[in-house]
Amino acid sequence: MSVRAVLFDLDGVLVRTDEFHFCAWKSVADDEGFRFDRAINERLRGVSRMDGLAAVLEANLIEMGETERLALADRKNERYLSLLEGLDALAVCDGVEALLTGLSARRVPMAVASSSRNARVILERTGLAGAFACVVDGNDIEQSKPEPEVFLRAAAGLGVEPRACVVVEDARAGVEAALAAGMRVVGVGEVEVERAHLVVGSLTEVDAGMLIGV
Repeated sequence: MSVRAVLFDLDGVLVRTDEFHFCAWKSVADDEGFRFDRAINERLRGVSRMDGLAAVLEANLIEMGETERLALADRKNERYLSLLEGLDALAVCDGVEALLTGLSARRVPMAVASSSRNARVILERTGLAGAFACVVDGNDIEQSKPEPEVFLRAAAGLGVEPRACVVVEDARAGVEAALAAGMRVVGVGEVEVERAHLVVGSLTEVDAGMLIGV
């Protein structure tokens, strides 16, 4: 079946937010006396906030009760949102605007499918919100990537069968989720996305025709 819709991850694919996440986690970790570095941060890419916290605690061999975990995750999110105050269209990743314009010209419906609970805020602040017919984020799902729920919900929101969707992802968890949903996958960044059907260094290397032809 040919591709009839495109589903985009958000962080690192459409918008550069990785450094904001790193700084927010590092700030909280420093307050708590946890070790947090770039290597640990890589383990958090593409996963939910609570799964990210679990990875941080595991890396530090720390056990923590559910109430404490929730409070710590909320504190990280508050700092992340504070950092997002300065977010604007300059944070949009290279190649995104041309790709969205090309897909729109072809009348290809698009959705954002993200584990982030702040996806809608980020889309509004970067001016990207109007490009997408559907947004599914961490507030809408029970199981985060690598489970396929977020992509299946996005496909349903667009009224398109999963096998007629192509997903654009930059994290291993997202690629695994898309494959589990029975979708085609374009991986961005090359390092973690080797199982994708097509791998590119950035979205400047792909156009609308290539994307729907995967």
